[in-house]
Amino acid sequence: MRADRLLSLLLLLQNRGRMTAPELAAELEVSVRTVYRDIEALGASGVPVCADRGPAGGYRLMDGYRTRLTGLTDAEADALFLAGAPGPARDLGLGAVLATAQLKLRAALPAELADRTRRIQERFHLDTPAWFRDADPVPCLEPVARAVWEQRVLRTHYRRWRGEVHRELRPLGLVLKGGNWYLLALADGTVRTYRMSRFVTVDLTEDTFERPVGFDLAAHWAESSRHLEQALHQDTARLRISPRAQRLLPMQFGTPGRQALDGAGPPDDKGWVEVEMPVESQPVAVTDLLRLGPEAEVLGPAELRQAVTEAVAALASRYGLGGGG
Repeated sequence: MRADRLLSLLLLLQNRGRMTAPELAAELEVSVRTVYRDIEALGASGVPVCADRGPAGGYRLMDGYRTRLTGLTDAEADALFLAGAPGPARDLGLGAVLATAQLKLRAALPAELADRTRRIQERFHLDTPAWFRDADPVPCLEPVARAVWEQRVLRTHYRRWRGEVHRELRPLGLVLKGGNWYLLALADGTVRTYRMSRFVTVDLTEDTFERPVGFDLAAHWAESSRHLEQALHQDTARLRISPRAQRLLPMQFGTPGRQALDGAGPPDDKGWVEVEMPVESQPVAVTDLLRLGPEAEVLGPAELRQAVTEAVAALASRYGLGGGG
């Protein structure tokens, strides 16, 4: 472990030039005292580390010195595919490996390209979770990721909305969607999707399995997502919406809202338009449509309009706004 840290320290000095002990400690996630010891170890091994005193001081490599110890390990090469998503890499237990891989890669690049990669990191950042919503806790993610890598069978305790189940899974892949992790795994001969935050316990067995020939994780996820969307959108609501609701629809309903606006009828003299929009089951649809408040009127189906009417009446009664005064 210390050898990896010494190499990371060496590559930091090579890539960034002069750095202070506190800066190095922050990058390596160790104490300043440990940095002092590691600097001494580098010097004892023949690496020409210079210490500059004063306010602008720090540690640097002797001018002209460059190491060629930039070969990537298997784990580091794998981790590079998560270079744009440091948070997920950290979730998978690859944060330190990814950092070392990036240092090695930058050290192997010509100076002008190494500087370009540094500027890209300074100017672009990928933040996967959705706004105003924390990502699910995923305490079982590391052993599940290991099972995916090593094709190991998992014995799991999983919490569903219909109750808890114990199931043996053959994990095929992990997907990060909207800041949340999902596992695709074989269970009873069928590929199923599991939300990682709902695993209560996960036991990694010594049993291995063969992946299905030709299984394509991205293609399967796209297809299952399409089926899920079709299953969720069980009905179509006809709405009359105000100009303000026309601005809110894409923000609150995403793609269905945008598509509804694309097919909107002509506006009336107040700017209201009629649209048709896919909605989920009636209880969910009522809650979603009430978010538009007085900016929308449900025209149909009749059952949905009646359900919204009853919900509005119940709210009026609860707040003392009923006609009886």
